[in-house]
Amino acid sequence: MSIKIYTKTGDAGNTSLIGGTKVPKSHLRIESYGTVDELNSFIGLLNDHLLTFDALKQLNIDLKEIQDRLFTIGSALACDPDKETRMKLPDLTENDVHWLEQRIDDMQRELPEMKHFILPGGHVAVSIAHIARCVCRRAERLCVAMQLQNLFMPPLVLQYLNRLSDYLFVLARYIGHSLHVPEVAWKPRIS
Repeated sequence: MSIKIYTKTGDAGNTSLIGGTKVPKSHLRIESYGTVDELNSFIGLLNDHLLTFDALKQLNIDLKEIQDRLFTIGSALACDPDKETRMKLPDLTENDVHWLEQRIDDMQRELPEMKHFILPGGHVAVSIAHIARCVCRRAERLCVAMQLQNLFMPPLVLQYLNRLSDYLFVLARYIGHSLHVPEVAWKPRIS
């Protein structure tokens, strides 16, 4: 039995949160988990670009782990916190944040000291990592906006996204270093 992908229930611009509450598709909660989904897609694209590099195989495993956590975050953001859900949802833990920190530390041990601001670029995988970093920061800003509007969000979500954007910055540098791609230094024009 196949499930129809279209239901037509959103044709008027509304959607349902987990728990059944209907909200406009422009609702901040929808924007937040939609941006997390966009981030997840860019990480998938990055992972696809790294598949051909044997030296970076561990990154493929790490990025799949991150994608799994982003689905966890998306499901947390998609819930109506005032309603009981019938489904068991995965949870985010402090270990997930520590795992990112460990990966950052491991990569940084292999990187040269950063002596200048760097421009995104040099290799398509480096550029995609920077795009993912920017989307991650946008997701983080949207979650901060949720907090400011007193919309419930698990506190670890913000911490995880903050650490993930740091991870993605270091990852971009690490990929370039591993592929022997020189960093593009920003040389500001000063009149």
